[in-house]
Amino acid sequence: MKDVAAGIITCNGKLLIAQRRHGKNQEYLWEFPGGKLEEGETLPECLKREIKEELDKEIEVGDFFMTSVYEYESGAIRLNAYFAEMADRQIPSHVDHEQVKWIDLSEIDDYTFAPADIPIKEALKNFFTS
Repeated sequence: MKDVAAGIITCNGKLLIAQRRHGKNQEYLWEFPGGKLEEGETLPECLKREIKEELDKEIEVGDFFMTSVYEYESGAIRLNAYFAEMADRQIPSHVDHEQVKWIDLSEIDDYTFAPADIPIKEALKNFFTS
């Protein structure tokens, strides 16, 4: 099982989501940005590195939120979601994505998320409405 770090990245009340690129697994589905854990790093370190590599942005990683496990055809992943903050809402360069958007949490159901991200999306909605 692969460990993956995902960021629930916010800035001034907006949430950052990214659309997977054409030709990749789960193409065109939306996700909380992040990536695979490399040997010798912690999940928060992984998240910071992946956001810098994929979006060319620095983030401040906060508290752990939850884990979602999903069995894709290519193998199982354990998606570990962390709250994180980005200093500005300038749209990051999206080298590894079709699109990157800042949205209001109330808009999250307007986007089709990758299966592993769906439990995080649902828990996030409940977290902020309860």
